Amino acid sequence: MKNFTSCYYVVLTMFLLSSCSTVKTRDIGKDNSQQAKETIKYLALGDSYTVGESVCDSCRFPEQLKEALATSIVSKKITLKVIAKTGWTTTNLLTAIATEKPDTDYDLVSLLIGVNNQYQNKNFAIYEKEFAALVSKAIAFAKGKRKNVIVISIPDYAYTPYGQSSNKFETITTELVKYNTFAKRYCDQQGIKYVNITDITQQGLKNTKLTATDGLHPSELAYSKFIERIEPVALQIIK
Repeated sequence: MKNFTSCYYVVLTMFLLSSCSTVKTRDIGKDNSQQAKETIKYLALGDSYTVGESVCDSCRFPEQLKEALATSIVSKKITLKVIAKTGWTTTNLLTAIATEKPDTDYDLVSLLIGVNNQYQNKNFAIYEKEFAALVSKAIAFAKGKRKNVIVISIPDYAYTPYGQSSNKFETITTELVKYNTFAKRYCDQQGIKYVNITDITQQGLKNTKLTATDGLHPSELAYSKFIERIEPVALQIIK
């Protein structure tokens, strides 16, 4: 009888330990699944307006957009890659893309390019051809989905201290209207989302806080106003 009782308690103890271990394993698995977040990949292509010349890294519009999206959709993790540099034309951006070879699994791709084509007096035909090529590449990087691409209009630097001192105020605006008109028309024809932020920068003489300390590029405040227009479009894409 004593041996039977001992065996009974041994078996009971093993059963209880096994049960506790099973419950703990299941609970841990449940916690891990709750903590896991879907990753949203964002690629920003452009020039000084994308890299954020004369503002802090977190002040540039791609970073502000990343943070805004992360705040709006807390269940998802947002990652950002920027391919941009001050002074880049469409040609430079195409060359950089060929070198870096971005992945083709981005959930969101933004493109803001062309001001240096205008500034460097490049033939407009170059922009027409290479802008189209860049849009095609942006679509390829965005999983082949044109609905995942946002093209942003070129800011008007005529409304900055630098633009005013150049004695080409009207020429700058006129030429940038040509660039932006072409870009918007092309995007409309191709079913690409186009966000106009040019008019925000045209308030730069009335509101000097919209211009960075270099007297040329947008400030953190200006970029935040860009985000007010870009974020709703981006949210439609990634939700």
